[in-house]
Amino acid sequence: MEESSEDYDNYTYDYLEYGDFEEVKGGYSQKEAMHIISVIIYSISFVLGVTGNGIVIWVTAFKSKRTVNSIWLLNMAIADFVFVLFLPFSIDYVLRDFHWSFGLVMCKLNSFVSVMNMYASVLFLMILSLDRYVSLVHLSWSQRCRTIRRAWIVCGCVWGVSALLSLPTLIFRDTMRIHGRVVCFNNFNVQDGHSAAVRHITLVAVRTAVGFLLPFSAICVTGILLAIKVHQSEDSVRLSSFSKTVSAVILAFFFCWAPFHTFSLMELSMHSSMFLHTVLKTGFPLATSLAFFNSCVNPLLYMLVGKKVRQLLKRSCLDITKSYLRELSQSISATESVTVADISPSDITPPEEPTESSTV
Repeated sequence: MEESSEDYDNYTYDYLEYGDFEEVKGGYSQKEAMHIISVIIYSISFVLGVTGNGIVIWVTAFKSKRTVNSIWLLNMAIADFVFVLFLPFSIDYVLRDFHWSFGLVMCKLNSFVSVMNMYASVLFLMILSLDRYVSLVHLSWSQRCRTIRRAWIVCGCVWGVSALLSLPTLIFRDTMRIHGRVVCFNNFNVQDGHSAAVRHITLVAVRTAVGFLLPFSAICVTGILLAIKVHQSEDSVRLSSFSKTVSAVILAFFFCWAPFHTFSLMELSMHSSMFLHTVLKTGFPLATSLAFFNSCVNPLLYMLVGKKVRQLLKRSCLDITKSYLRELSQSISATESVTVADISPSDITPPEEPTESSTV
């Protein structure tokens, strides 16, 4: 039984975001303008995300002492790094006017990896905030229980929970040819409208609760409590640096993820008005792009705002520069030695002084 395009549109805004929105303004349709903006944001996210997260992984894994904090940062950077590695598939999808050319397996795998690393990234960000609070406020408890081994166990649990929450993408993600294009979308078994609606609502509710409300609440509460604690210490320099870090993390998380989850909730009631239907078609692609952009913002925040990470990165880069210059100097010295050794003695023997008989 062939699925109708109307039913299909009900559950595919996240990938077939603006399929036929063709109102022309200034010579370009809004669809083309949204395509361009989305590709630009995806491309920036990919370049900055791969570079920034790669640097954080390199510093925390190979250039810093293994601590609980470095374990959180390493795992969060890995989640963001893998997340942005799959962005070229989304870029290709948009450039081909939402034609999926990689098959059903890659449709499921791309969605599964993206959703899993999205959950992992925000959960590690939440754990990082909670751990910072515990280590500063409950010092005696953290000294007893805050160990590297337990940190790795928590990381394993986060990855396991993220994979479990992402399983629906492996089950429901599907491909279908419609209007001459192959699309990758959530197939909630549209033959049964009620079951499809229940599955859709459940998926959005869990994603919003676990992927946004829970981590955002934890980040805000711990940030406010820590700001109060630091203020009571009367250390103005420390307060200024700490407040900048906390504020930057909270604002970045909110502005990147709030639009995406807002549009996801709006999608549940999109049939209430044609205006809402149009708003979703226009706004969902930008909201999705902003959500992806968060994966390149996190490493930039910790590199540019975090003083310790900046110092460690600067020291690592300085060590590499010194090592390179030392190797270059040794290479030049070795080359000069070989060159001198290759010159024959006759080449450097001065000409003989003319003898007395030869001058007569």
